[in-house]
Order: sequence, then C-alpha cells, then structure tokens
Amino acid sequence: MKPHTTTHLSRRERQIMDILYARGHATVAQVRASLPDAPGYSAVRALLRILEEKGHVQHRCEDGKYIYMPQQARTEAGKSALRRLVETFFDSSTSKTVAALLDGSDATLSDEQLDEMSDMIAQARARRKRHDRK
Repeated sequence: MKPHTTTHLSRRERQIMDILYARGHATVAQVRASLPDAPGYSAVRALLRILEEKGHVQHRCEDGKYIYMPQQARTEAGKSALRRLVETFFDSSTSKTVAALLDGSDATLSDEQLDEMSDMIAQARARRKRHDRK
C-alpha cells in the first residue's frame, strides 16, 4: 500500500474522492450512480484503480465486490488541501487567508462565530507561549 501522496487529481478523480468522503465507502456501482454524467462502469473502476495507485484510495473485498474507501481521514485530507490552498493563493500566510475569508461579501458572521474564532486565537497564542518557553 502506497502512502498518500499529493499528486494532482483530475476533475473526475476529485468527484470520486468527494463521493467517498461523503459516503465513507462505496462500490464501483455506488460511485458511478453518484457521479454527474457518469462514465461507464469500466471507466469508474479504472479511475478507482488509478486513485488506489496514487495512494488516495484503498479497498477491501466483501461478498465478491470491491468496497472502496479513502486512504486518508477526511479531516487530514482537508488539512492537507487547505495547506496547499494557503501556499498557492495566499503566500503561505494564515492571516491573508483569514482576511480573504472575512473580506467576502457573504461573510456575515454571528457574534457566536466571532467569539468562537476569538477563543481559537487565544488558544493559539497560549500554545505559542508554551512553545516559546521550552
């Protein structure tokens, strides 16, 4: 089993990964049924094999059917994708990323959400202070 890599995913591969993360696991037929403008069964099976070779997907055999699931936990994959996004579009700057999120016209945050973010910032400061003391 290859370790998860950050190789580029095609549009279809991303769609399949989205389906697997949403469902947790799926057969080829279930993935195909969930795809928009789905290609044939063999094409979906080939895409899943490619994703497995790239280290994104693993499978187990159940009653003669392959059940596919993501190789990496959804939260870890999300963190990895976010890191790449921050590096690519925001010069690896967390503050630029947050500023872009807050600058959007649809970024109407409730007082509760703002308080939650303030708490996260305070916790990050406390962690940094503990780390600096070491």
